[in-house]
Amino acid sequence: MNTQEINKLKLVAYKIRKDIIVEVFNAASGHPGGSLSIADILSVLYFKEMNIDPKNPQNPDRDRLVLSKGHCAPALYGALAERGYFPVEDLVTLRKTDSYLEGHPDMKGIPGVDMSSGSLGQGISAANGMALAGKIDKKDYMVYTILGDGEIEEGQVWEAAMYAAHYKLDNLVAFVDVNGLQIDGPTKEVMSAEPIDKKFEAFGFNVYIIDAHDIEQISEAVQKAKNKNGKPTAIICKSTKGKGVSFMENVGSWHGKGPNKEEADAAIAELDAKIKELEEKVNG
Repeated sequence: MNTQEINKLKLVAYKIRKDIIVEVFNAASGHPGGSLSIADILSVLYFKEMNIDPKNPQNPDRDRLVLSKGHCAPALYGALAERGYFPVEDLVTLRKTDSYLEGHPDMKGIPGVDMSSGSLGQGISAANGMALAGKIDKKDYMVYTILGDGEIEEGQVWEAAMYAAHYKLDNLVAFVDVNGLQIDGPTKEVMSAEPIDKKFEAFGFNVYIIDAHDIEQISEAVQKAKNKNGKPTAIICKSTKGKGVSFMENVGSWHGKGPNKEEADAAIAELDAKIKELEEKVNG
């Protein structure tokens, strides 16, 4: 990737981050911390790596994404809106009674959502089913899923990992967002899953460890995963919870609450400055 391509994807990621703040502020609830930490991953997937078409969201040959940590829906909605699945203006309706943008992804009501999710641990199982269906139907699509490091405390995740390896689902890519914090505190204190990479390796996965905020590393890991070798892939993403908003970074209390007006204004001002900087690089 050249510098221009990287800056374009960084710009998209920061637009998604701004969308997240707008959403959770207007909803007065939601999960900004873990949403902000996956913005770069979503930028790379939806704007570079995934074979998708917003004008034909049900194309049977499309790549799929299952947001297993479905409480981070604001990030997914931001990515989908920026990609053209629905108007960016609709994001302010998150969690409103008459809105189609529910607190967790809903595949029946939201264009571009491939699987309803949010009950932690279950998304990777749904992704397995999609990947196996692709194998049976001799389709060439990829299936991506994003899990949280707190989420992988769920036993079902490891049953799904065993399943994926057994059925040689090399069209499956599991991103694990390792931001070190969950609702009850630091993951290492609540229930450490380390070493995460060695666990997935033991279950039969290709494993890559990356910086979750390095566009080039994300893209390179996905490219490696596409070189199918009979094994599913786990991409262990070292991330910063609340990335991009300085007062939210690595602060556990931002796991599940919306900012007030003063906080939202400060966050948006910070993100706007970064967006302006990146726009100048892209257009300069």
